[in-house]
Amino acid sequence: MYEAHFGLKALPFSLTPDTEYFFSYADHQEALNVLLVALRMGEGFIKITGEVGTGKTLICRKLLNTLADEGMVTAYIPNPYLTPSALRHSLAEELGVDYPMNIGSHRALQRINKRLMTLKAEGRQVILLLDEAQALPEETLEAIRLLTNLETEKSKLLQVVLFGQPELDDHLERPSIRQLKQRITFTYAIHPLNTEGCRGYVQHRTRVAGHQGDALFNDKALGWLCKGSRGIPRLINILAHKSMLAAYGEGKSKVEKGHVRRAIDDTEGAAYRQRGVARLYQSLFRRQAVATVRGRG
Repeated sequence: MYEAHFGLKALPFSLTPDTEYFFSYADHQEALNVLLVALRMGEGFIKITGEVGTGKTLICRKLLNTLADEGMVTAYIPNPYLTPSALRHSLAEELGVDYPMNIGSHRALQRINKRLMTLKAEGRQVILLLDEAQALPEETLEAIRLLTNLETEKSKLLQVVLFGQPELDDHLERPSIRQLKQRITFTYAIHPLNTEGCRGYVQHRTRVAGHQGDALFNDKALGWLCKGSRGIPRLINILAHKSMLAAYGEGKSKVEKGHVRRAIDDTEGAAYRQRGVARLYQSLFRRQAVATVRGRG
């Protein structure tokens, strides 16, 4: 696409949560630090919340890599729409426990417990990470609580990290699952980036992607990018990518304010979007993108 034009080795604003692009912004780094400290202390339940697009999944992936380097055993379940039986089966699969789907819940727990005891005897800590936890059915949350009952006289055999949107907090307020809420010992809420963080985020990702020299986005472009994205990393990625595509289509070596404004008008959910002219901008933007691909592809 536009990598060679801007002197890049990769697309800097892909939506894929690539840990190579992890930005040590204070809020994100502190969330990671809270997780690592709590897990090393052997705490049973930890909760991380944040709005859509604020970087929870990337923090989760970064945590997985760090824990693997420390020799911990992790079970990562990204799909929250699981019945209690499916959850146990997914956990067993992650831990290398083989059992048939039609086995009873009691026998399933016995096999999981046996595997956890084996890993504990080897000195290995086991951590279950659940993404999009706000969508977990209530009965599945209860099944998770029961899994954390598996313990020795001195420590838990399984620790659990819940990553979810703010709705997870509302979910946990239900009286029926108050026992689980009481077990959450550490919690952290991730917030959008401030203006300084937004600018640093953009510069960090372009540098990781191989850019050298002066900044790709001029100051006014960065200002509008921060405003339009409201500091939400996913929106920053979308707007920055579209802005670079617009600049590339014009043969510009820098991204300017006009490119970002065009990207904002073309993006649902962006702030300062001029809805009255959005369709016109969308048409122009897409026509330009098609012409660019045909002419330079």
